[in-house]
Amino acid sequence: MMQDVSTLVAQAREGRPRAVARLISLVEGASPQLREVMAALAPLTGGAYVVGLTGSPGVGKSTSTSALVTAYRKQGKRVGVLAVDPSSPFSGGALLGDRVRMSEHASDPGVYIRSMATRGHLGGLAWAAPQAIRVLDAAGCDVILVETVGVGQSEVEIASQADTSVVLLAPGMGDGIQAAKAGILEIGDVYVVNKADRDGADATARELNHMLGLGEARGPGDWRPPIVKTVAARGEGVDEVVEALEKHRAWMEERGVLAERRAARAAREVETIAVTALRERIGDLHGDRRLGALAERIVGGELDPYRAADELVAGLTEG
Repeated sequence: MMQDVSTLVAQAREGRPRAVARLISLVEGASPQLREVMAALAPLTGGAYVVGLTGSPGVGKSTSTSALVTAYRKQGKRVGVLAVDPSSPFSGGALLGDRVRMSEHASDPGVYIRSMATRGHLGGLAWAAPQAIRVLDAAGCDVILVETVGVGQSEVEIASQADTSVVLLAPGMGDGIQAAKAGILEIGDVYVVNKADRDGADATARELNHMLGLGEARGPGDWRPPIVKTVAARGEGVDEVVEALEKHRAWMEERGVLAERRAARAAREVETIAVTALRERIGDLHGDRRLGALAERIVGGELDPYRAADELVAGLTEG
């Protein structure tokens, strides 16, 4: 069923959750109207601050996200949440639905929460996440919190989608070794040791601080990621996390880093769309005479696979 895109966009700008939901559904479903949707949203974006939250399963990402929503709402800001969940192997949908831990915000008109399925995409994010972020941005969200599924060493992809990346750890989970393995020492802008009321929280913070000190050298004025201890279930330390986020945002704006990150994000999105379109065109070639002819020339020794690929790409781009 075709949607009236201009009406949906206007309603989303008014903060109507159904319109926002329908726009994101068009994104997730790769609707034929997706180009029209993105064209309509383009001039309305750029105002939201995108914060990514990642970490191993069990560190309290959902609880921390909910606590941050509460903190930002106290400041009067509109908040969007994209909670990326693992996919059902049967339906392809998000397994955890709309997040029980965030149900307290469900009736707040200033909060929009959406669960998205990874649909097999590595990196802890849904493939449609960048464009869903754009929908929430255009819908007037001041802050967008993107919570990844938490998939171990692939979770670092959030750094390419967020303005600021928050890495959560918890004591007693062996996160020190995992931090070094997963590469999160390179992607975190703010580190949070959650469940700080547990034994070992101070040791985890010290170990993390030590590992950050062993990382790449930082010059004067460079950002040094802070380490904040929280008990998100009780809201303890959350204001300090928000303060750290605001300091990082101010630092990026002052040095032009924020604009650079957003430009890089847009470039990756364009590249992904272009590569996807090219793959679809190549997929349509199965059984095509051109592909069969190239294959025969390779088997006959007339052509190597790289030259064949070059000819195929040239033919696709010319066509």
